[in-house]
Amino acid sequence: MAEIETKRSADKKKRFHQKSTRVDLTPMVDLGFLLITFFVFTTTLTTPTAMNVILPYDKTPPSDLICESCVLTVLLDKNNRIKYYEGAVENGPLIKETGYAPDEIRSVLMLKKAKVKRARGDEGQFILLIKPTVASNFKNFVDITDEVTICQVKRYYIGELGDADKRLLLKKL
Repeated sequence: MAEIETKRSADKKKRFHQKSTRVDLTPMVDLGFLLITFFVFTTTLTTPTAMNVILPYDKTPPSDLICESCVLTVLLDKNNRIKYYEGAVENGPLIKETGYAPDEIRSVLMLKKAKVKRARGDEGQFILLIKPTVASNFKNFVDITDEVTICQVKRYYIGELGDADKRLLLKKL
């Protein structure tokens, strides 16, 4: 590790002994490489994952027809509340409110899926529109996408709030 070398003079007089130190840095280099290896290994294990969001090419109008009774629109509102309605907003739908608890929004999604399956014979035609408001936060968005995954909703779209949706939010329940 470290050595101390002393040199004695050939004179028989008492002189100051010069001491020189030699430090062996081999263990320090080994420790440095171990630390570098540890940090490289742990940072590669903790790579951040992002959710894939496929955005449609909106330059062309949609070509497929969608039944209005198959659509459920979810408006993420303030205070961790969700307002939702069925069908098109132009028809003046009845707006309802729920929360993010499993017995609330999950049951709404599952009931709508079952209703579409009874009416159309295929639950794959169920479409969920997610529209976050300015008052909602990112946790609300993550919670609703988790519920979409849990309920196995195959077709869901993330959109912006339109003027008709804003007017609908201002209405009292």
